[in-house]
Amino acid sequence: MTMKLILRADVDNLGRLGDVVSVKPGFGRNYLIPQGLGMVATEANQKQFELEHKKLAAKADGLRAEATALAEKIAAAAVVLAVRVGEGDKLYGSVTAHNVAAALAEQGVEIDRRKIEMPDAIRALGEYTVVIRLHPDVHAELKLRVIKYGQPESEPEQQPAAE
Repeated sequence: MTMKLILRADVDNLGRLGDVVSVKPGFGRNYLIPQGLGMVATEANQKQFELEHKKLAAKADGLRAEATALAEKIAAAAVVLAVRVGEGDKLYGSVTAHNVAAALAEQGVEIDRRKIEMPDAIRALGEYTVVIRLHPDVHAELKLRVIKYGQPESEPEQQPAAE
């Protein structure tokens, strides 16, 4: 059984503003409608949506513009995480999305850690590219360097000499 909804905003993995989508009743009733992301697809709601479509589109464009500006700020940021390592430069633990979000917060960029896409937790020293989903249309790439705790940030990681 499904219910038809008109989307009032872009929803990841579901649709764009104005799309009529079929969803499970619980998802519609418990999440989309209370969050203001959708409304039941009836004739009356369709007419109401057409009246407020321009306002919703302007709001969506504003959110997209904010996300684009934040993406540029993130791309310009250089995040360096100093971590403790053991023998053979193995990390104690790993670098997770939570660590990346905290490092960005120290630089004045507040990001929800759930928007940070890391294929796996980082378990080795080096440079990485982390993708941050800011908006369905806007993704930012962050350059992340994981260095040994106590090593100066500007100094590149030194490789052991071959014997």
